[in-house]
Order: sequence, then structure tokens, then C-alpha cells
Amino acid sequence: MADAPGALQKTPLYDLHIELGARMVPFAGYEMPVQYPAGIMTEHLQTRESAGLFDVSHMGQAVLIGPDHETTARALEAMVPSNMVELGRGKQRYTVLLNAEGGVVDDLMVTRPVADDQQGRLYLVVNASRKDVDYPLIAAGLPDTVRLEIFTDKALIAVQGPKAVEAVAAHAPAAADLAFMSGDFMEFDGIACHISRAGYTGEDGVEMSVPAGAAEAIARALLADERVKPIGLGARDSLRLEAGLCLYGHDLDETISPVEGNITFCMQKRRREEGGFPGADRIQAELKDGPGRLRVGLKLEGRAPAREGAAIHLPGGAAVGTVTSGGFAPTVGGPIAMGYVATEHAKTGMKLSLLVRGKELPAEVVDMPFVPNRYYRKPKS
Repeated sequence: MADAPGALQKTPLYDLHIELGARMVPFAGYEMPVQYPAGIMTEHLQTRESAGLFDVSHMGQAVLIGPDHETTARALEAMVPSNMVELGRGKQRYTVLLNAEGGVVDDLMVTRPVADDQQGRLYLVVNASRKDVDYPLIAAGLPDTVRLEIFTDKALIAVQGPKAVEAVAAHAPAAADLAFMSGDFMEFDGIACHISRAGYTGEDGVEMSVPAGAAEAIARALLADERVKPIGLGARDSLRLEAGLCLYGHDLDETISPVEGNITFCMQKRRREEGGFPGADRIQAELKDGPGRLRVGLKLEGRAPAREGAAIHLPGGAAVGTVTSGGFAPTVGGPIAMGYVATEHAKTGMKLSLLVRGKELPAEVVDMPFVPNRYYRKPKS
């Protein structure tokens, strides 16, 4: 989970992490909590059963500002393969920045605000490790009528789990009315913030963009609720792995296309058909003919996990791919992994072997997510 040490930044919740007994590690240029005294297993199960609070303030927050929604949306569409023009007010969309070869530069979240006076704005959340790449790339690709504004005075707090929204709504009642993948500005105990109903765990929950100076007060208010406990990077990783979600720099990088990454859900019909985004020729060809490799889920026999970099083989035979994420899955009760294999070996039920310390571990290609997601779907009226 850790990067090489250096001149590390601290999030607005750093002092609170220390007070709570967190073990801090370098991650994406920040000192971040990898776990608290309860331990990763307990934190993982806490999030699946109740609610966990995650400090994700290391992520990048920014806004595109243009004269109207269509102008701003089309400017962003020149860099991503998703339909931003038809993104509804208050709706959020997962997408990817692409390079000229159709590789993924980063994956990010985009939210269109609700209010009339906010039209022409699109709010972005990008990965911490890619901020220094993303921002110059986006800024360079914008027309003169659209500008990028980077927020340096905001924190980001995620609250995830089946009781997460109840806990947040005790302080921000409007949060209870949000649908999955939607967001709006509202108040948390009188503090102006933006809350979206999304996350990275497969559970219901929210991500809260809050003033940096108010982050600790908001976190303390939430942690005073017996339903909510602090969760570190260790459990965040095992939760997202069970949810079959990618971690940039591991499961996605600049050589991997959205088709290979098995995230074509981020590409709506109009964009698939008309193109107009970087690497469209490659991506449209892969959509038509199939990619040479594909990200798959793998369930291992036994208890030993396979980690990133482990070779994937045909049983007793040739190498056909590589593990990109792997570990023990507490909810599953055994080891799981994700990786890329040649497409002919990507079919569900395919028997494979993962090479760990010179030993072949039997594995099978399985559907993802490994644990059924529990995102909130509003009842149809």
C-alpha cells in the first residue's frame, strides 16, 4: 500500500488520525492511515455491516467552468469517451481520461450541479497519484471559453456501508434524498458542502467535499455516531477488490484501454458510435472485434493469496496473463485477484493457475463483483 517516502503532505484530518491511533504510511505523496488499532479485517467487516469513515482528501478536486453546460461538456468529451452533454443535472458519471493511443491516463468522477447559476460547471474528482498529470493535460485540451479551477482548500470524506447514509443524514437530511450516482450542495450541521451518493466499496454511501477547515469537526461528528468507525487504506483496498473496482496504476494504466479494462459501461452509445475522443480508432476496433486481453476476476483455491505481478498460466502450461490486484477477501472468506489474460482465456469458469513463489495455485475465472454490490436504487414512483 505504501509509496517511497519523501516530502509528504498531510490531509486536514492528519491530527485526528494520530489521535485515533492510526498507523500512517506514505501513499500518493501523503501521509495516510493504513489501519487503526482494530485492524484491517475488523475495519473491512465494519464497512460491510454498518458504516466506515474514510479520509480521501488526498484525491484531487477541481471544476471546469464554461459559459453553458453544452460548451463545457463538449470540451470534456474531447478527452473522455463518456456522454457528458446528456449528463443530467445533479448526476454523476465515472469516466476515464485517454491518451492518443486510447490508453487510460486516469479514471475520475464527474458531477453536473443542479442549480441554474451553476450550469456550465462540471466538478471533477481525480486520483491523488495522477493530479500532476491530469491537470496539465485537461488544461491544455480546453478551448478558450472553458477553464480549469483546482481546489486547494477542500477535504474529501467518504462514509460507506449499509448505515452510512442514515448516519450522514442525521446531520445533512438532504443526503437521504440522493439517488446513487447523484450529488448536490447542502449543509452538514450548518456547514456548506457537496455530497454525492457514490463510493469505492460496493456498498451504499456518500462522498463529502467539505471546507478543509471544517473537515475535523465533520469527521468527529460522524465518529461520535456508534454506527461509524474510522477505516484505513488497507480495508479500502480489500473492499474495492471485492467490489471488482480498479485501482489506477495497478489495474489501469496508460497502455490499457477501457475495453481491455472491462469498463466499457463508462462509454455510452453515442460516444461508442461517433468517437471523437483520443484513441477512438483503437477503442472502436476493440469494441467491434474484441481486445487481445481482458481484465478478469479470479477466485483461488486454498488460503494463500496471489499478489500483483504473479504470472497467470494455463494449468501446467504457458503464461497467459498477469495479476494486477490480489489479496484475502474477508467477505468471501478466501483469496481473490484481478488480472489481465489473453481474451481466449477470459471466459467465466476457465481454469487457470497463478504462480506464487514458484508454486502453481489453482484458480478459476469468475464474474465480478466478487461480493454483490448494494448501491442504493431509488424505488420507482
